[in-house]
Amino acid sequence: MNRILLGLLAVSLAMASSDLRSARDRRDKAALQAAVATLAEAAQKSPNEAGAHYRLAQARSYLAEIALEQGDKAAAREAAEAGIQEAERAVALDGNTAENHRILGTLCGQVIPANVLLALRYGRCASDSIKRALELDPKSWEAYLSQGVGNYYLPPSLGGGAELAIQGFQKALQLNPKSADAQLWLGIALRKVGRNAEARAAIKRSLELNPNRVWAKEQLEKTPEK
Repeated sequence: MNRILLGLLAVSLAMASSDLRSARDRRDKAALQAAVATLAEAAQKSPNEAGAHYRLAQARSYLAEIALEQGDKAAAREAAEAGIQEAERAVALDGNTAENHRILGTLCGQVIPANVLLALRYGRCASDSIKRALELDPKSWEAYLSQGVGNYYLPPSLGGGAELAIQGFQKALQLNPKSADAQLWLGIALRKVGRNAEARAAIKRSLELNPNRVWAKEQLEKTPEK
C-alpha cells in the first residue's frame, strides 16, 4: 500500500510541476502567483518537508523568469530572493537530492540580471550549487541548462559569458535532445555571439517542441536570419 501511495504522490507532484511550467510558458503570472500562495501555505504546514519548500522555490523561480522576460528587474529580484530562502531550506532538510541544489543555483543566477552589482555574491551561490547538483546527478540535463543560463547572465569578467553558456546548453541537449528550454537558450546564446542562422534554427526547434512558449515566439521575431 505504501508503494502505491508513493507512486500516486509522485504522479501528483509531476502534474503540479507540469502545471507550473505551462503557466510560465503562457506567461500567466496570475496562475503562478496563485500557485505560490497555495504552495506557501503547504510549506508552512509542513516546515520539515524538503519537497514542500522545493516546490515553492520552483514556482518562485518561474515568476522570476517571467519578470526577467518582461524586463521587470525589481519583480525578478523579489521573486528570486524569496525563492532562494525556500531552496536553502530544502537543501538544509535534504542535501542529498540534486534537484534541491539545482533550483537553488537557478534562483541565485536569476538575481544577477536583476542587479548586476550582486553578481559576485550570487554568482558564487549559483556556481557552487550547480556544481553540487552535478556531483549528485551527473546526468541532470536541467542542471546543465541552469549552469548555461547562469553563465549567460554572469559577466565574462566574473567567469561567465555566452560561449560558456553555449557549452552548458549543448551538454543539456546531449542528455535530453527534446528539451525545448535548452534549445531556446542555445538560440539566444548563439545570437549573442553573432551566429544568427544557427540561433534561428535552435529557436524554431524549441517552438516545434513547445509551441506554447510565448518568450520563444518573441525571441524568434528578434533573431535576424543572417
